[in-house]
Amino acid sequence: MNTVGIAWSAPITFNTALPVYEGGWVLREQFVFSKNADDPTPANRDLEAVGGVSVLGYGLTRDLALFGVLPYFDKDLDLKMGGQSINRGKQGFGDLTVFGRYTVYENNAPGRTFRIAPFLGVEAPTGKDDARDALGRLPPPVQPGSGSWDVLGGAVLTYQTLNFQIDSQLSYKANRKANGFEFGDVFKADASLQYRLWPRKLGSGVPAFLYGVLEANLVHADKNRGSGTTDPNSGGTTLFLSPGLQYVTKKWIVEAGVQVPVAQNLHGTALKNDYIFNAGFRINF
Repeated sequence: MNTVGIAWSAPITFNTALPVYEGGWVLREQFVFSKNADDPTPANRDLEAVGGVSVLGYGLTRDLALFGVLPYFDKDLDLKMGGQSINRGKQGFGDLTVFGRYTVYENNAPGRTFRIAPFLGVEAPTGKDDARDALGRLPPPVQPGSGSWDVLGGAVLTYQTLNFQIDSQLSYKANRKANGFEFGDVFKADASLQYRLWPRKLGSGVPAFLYGVLEANLVHADKNRGSGTTDPNSGGTTLFLSPGLQYVTKKWIVEAGVQVPVAQNLHGTALKNDYIFNAGFRINF
């Protein structure tokens, strides 16, 4: 199957097992807006994060691709304390993630391909994690970075045909302690269906395609730990459904989607998510 210079459809909220051709690059820029305002406490916490995620991938060999992921976010927390409205926030680059993805199995036939690719990487503490304001040190969810070296890994599976593509992924991120605080480890199970809406019939040449996308994201986070104790108001499980659209050409993709929580089972008074909006583009070169 010839993959040189072709931008295949792909999941919006996670990775794919389709290759980056040897010696080739893929650049992805994604705008993200996240709102967390479902607060069961009188503090009426409202945490918003707006920014972007830059991803650069390189095909080192036919089967091995290397990726770097760098986020930049402006985080803003509004809450009530002692009868007063308080705003706390910070903007800046977050932690850099570097990982490798290797295709261990592929089965190709005319008009379809099936691939399995595990990945392994590390998240480096490149983001500031000790930002302060007039009230003191900002809480960890508002900090641009975590301050810790964290390890992540998993595997992604892709089945692609001329009419649709299915991707699924299992991943685990082991967070470590920094400055007396440790975010809970995170397990994710993701699935994505991309179905060609237009053109309904394939013709000659390499036309553009419009795909409808439906994804499911299951996220489980362990409880955070700080000062030697476990925070009972952190962690839990959330299931997102994520509808979206993709416009795919030979060299680039434009996409948008929204993650909506359909089930949230969080611990204690942990702040719930309202939605996450994603939009961006990818270019192969």
